[in-house]
Formats: sequence, structure tokens, C-alpha cells
Amino acid sequence: MDAEWAFVLKGYPRLSETFIAEEIAALERAGLRLQIWSLRHPTDPVTHPVHRDIRAPVFYLPEYLHHAPWRVLRGVWAGVRRTGFRRALGQWGRDLLREPTRNRIRRFGQALVLARELPPHITGLHAHFLHTPSSVARYAALLRGTGWSFSAHAKDIWTSPEWELGEKLADCSWGVSCTAAGTDYLNEIAARFGRTTPVQLIYHGLPLARFRAPSSGDMAGAVRRDGGDRAQPVRLVSVGRLVDKKGYDILLRALALLPQDCHWRLTHIGAGPLAAQLRDQASELGLAGRIDWRGATGQAGVLAALRMADLFVLACRVSGDGDRDGIPNVLMEAQSQMLACVTTAVSAIPELIIDGKTGILVAPEDPEAMARVLSQLIASPDKRYAIGQAARARIEADFAMDRCIAPLCRRFGLAPSRAAGEKKQIKAMRSGPEAGIAD
Repeated sequence: MDAEWAFVLKGYPRLSETFIAEEIAALERAGLRLQIWSLRHPTDPVTHPVHRDIRAPVFYLPEYLHHAPWRVLRGVWAGVRRTGFRRALGQWGRDLLREPTRNRIRRFGQALVLARELPPHITGLHAHFLHTPSSVARYAALLRGTGWSFSAHAKDIWTSPEWELGEKLADCSWGVSCTAAGTDYLNEIAARFGRTTPVQLIYHGLPLARFRAPSSGDMAGAVRRDGGDRAQPVRLVSVGRLVDKKGYDILLRALALLPQDCHWRLTHIGAGPLAAQLRDQASELGLAGRIDWRGATGQAGVLAALRMADLFVLACRVSGDGDRDGIPNVLMEAQSQMLACVTTAVSAIPELIIDGKTGILVAPEDPEAMARVLSQLIASPDKRYAIGQAARARIEADFAMDRCIAPLCRRFGLAPSRAAGEKKQIKAMRSGPEAGIAD
């Protein structure tokens, strides 16, 4: 039987984690056989087309141990008879002393269930995110006496304690991260914990067959709109969860600073815990009538909004707990549609956007600077168009899925076929219900 992997995810499917789903789909096209084990059930009301492309079976571990007591007890009974139980229990005990939380207890219970229910032919465990999913994968691997690996992203890197990161880095078989900023930070920690094999930088790629460039006819209106005509306002768009690190309070303050004779409308796509608070802020600033809050939307709706827009904006910041974005996937999606992007020079965003050429970067927490840049680009359709073209060219050259997925395929022992993968992806797009939008 061919090698088969178990991917441990915090939740699946998730609208905000399209980059993981696209990567899994690309690995499947390259020949990887895998199962998906999710720590949580989905909560989003819709899914993306890529979730329908993924063939891997999906299994859900008990989200709360008391909801599945017999399943957990069977995991415990099977676990205590494993040769790796003492080592796994010892590691979990040390972790629990440093982090005495219910979440830490839950992770070990989920790992016991995972170790029992995984088929014996599973080759290895791979966790997306270096915090909770990696803890479950690590404990399960210790129980089974197998290796485990990880893909690190953003929040998991910047909000996890150094002791936990260091011990996981010293213990895993291999690991990758999707930004140079995150990779460098992890390798600094790994060196202090005695690991000699570095974490590898592998950027997330964008499937260009799904995100085809718009035609010149599609962009004709955008080239003309300059904010001077009330009947033809410049169309701004932003896609992101309504959470602190996305900086939407800063964006609203910036929009309130735009000149009164500058005509614009903003479409926002995404949901989150700050939704009510931000809507109230928009009303207080007199912006409510100019903003369309669309909530959680599938990829077809996102693509349609991007293709109707003139300018993409995102005001990322570092939150008080250290949480921050890596490279927001929505920036790549917007650039693939030849949209000029205005965003902040936070974390790894400058790894994607070349300031002044493929987008505009401003300092975080600076609504005045963002307002100045927005005002200039709203009034300059030719500059927006030039930036958008340069952005698309950079995505094609450096962030196309086939280019980015190849080193990850090698990590899993695969030899990807560029032509075969692209052909299958295009065929899937043309046969799906979103084919008209993608074309």
C-alpha cells in the first residue's frame, strides 16, 4: 500500500483557511494519499469550491472530551497498553505543569483517541499550525512511536510560548513555515534548543487556474473611476475576519479622514466577534451609508467582489497578545485580479508587496497615512492600473501554486507533475458551478 498521511487541523472546513485547503488539494493532485483529522466541527455557513475538490476522508475528534466519554475511555484503554504511553504521558505531564489548563487536558484526550483510531498503515502525522494541532499530533506520535511534522503559519508562531515552540522544534521530524519572518524566528528558537535541521520556508501558492486574470473589458470601468463623480464612486473592497489584528477600526478612521468631495464605497467580506462594534464605529463616524457589510462569503462571492472593485485595502496590525498575520491570502487573491492593494508593513506582508510597485505599504496604526494613500490612489486610476498589472505579474512569477507546492511535495516524497496538476485543476474549474466566475 502507498504511503498515507494523517493531517491534523484545528477545524475543517474553514473559510478563513483557504490556503490550507488549496495546499491539500494540490498535494492530492500530486499523488499524496491523506486523511483529515479535525479537532473541531465547522461553524462557517458556506464552503469554498476547493473543499469540494478535496477527496480525503474527514474525521472529527471529540471537541470536548465529556461529549464523547466512551470514545475517550477506549482511547485511554488502548493508550495505556502502548509502549509509547509512558513517554507521551511524561511529556504531557511536563506541559501541563507549565500550562495547567483544560485545553491542555483536552489535547491529550484527543491524542489518545487519534492514536487509537488511526489506521495502522498511516505513515506519519502532519499538523497545520504549531500550537494546538501540533500538540495533539505530537502526543499521538509519541503514543504510536512514529514521526510527526508541521506547517507553521502566523498566530501559532507569535502567540506560543518559547519553551513550547523550542521543544516541538527539537522533537519533530521536519517543519515548514509560510513566511521568511516566521521561519527566521522559529530557526532562532530551534538553534537554542539544539535542532540542527532548519525549518524550511515554503510560501503558500495561489491556484491561478481558479484565479484567472480579468480581461481588459472587465476593468474598463475601474480605469475611469476617480472619485470625482458621486454617481460613480470608487469601489473599495476588503476581505478579512473582524478581529483585532485586521485593524478595521484603523481603516474606518482612515476612511473618515478622506475629503468630503472624494466619492467612494467600501464592500467588506468576512465575519468575526468585532462585527457589532465596528458597525457602531462606522455609524459614529458617519460612514454607515457608504459601507456594505456582507459577512462570511464563499470564494465565488469573494472573486465577484474583487472583480467589481477598484482598490483593495487592509489595515493589518500586531495585536496586544502578539498575534499578527503572516501573508494574508486575500492580498494574493486581490493581486491576482490586478487590484492595487493598500495595506500595512506588518510581519511578512513586505515579502509579498514591493512598496510603490506591486502595492502601497503604510505604517500600522496610522489612519492619517492610510487616508493620504487612499486619497491619492482613488484620484489616480492610471496608477492603480499600473500597480495592479505589476502585482499580477509578481503573483504569476513567484506565488503560483505549481511553483510553491513543489518543495512541499518533495517533503512528502512526491515528484509533482506541473502539467498534470494544472490540467486537472483547470478541468475541475470548468466543470464546477463557479466556472463562469473563474473564467
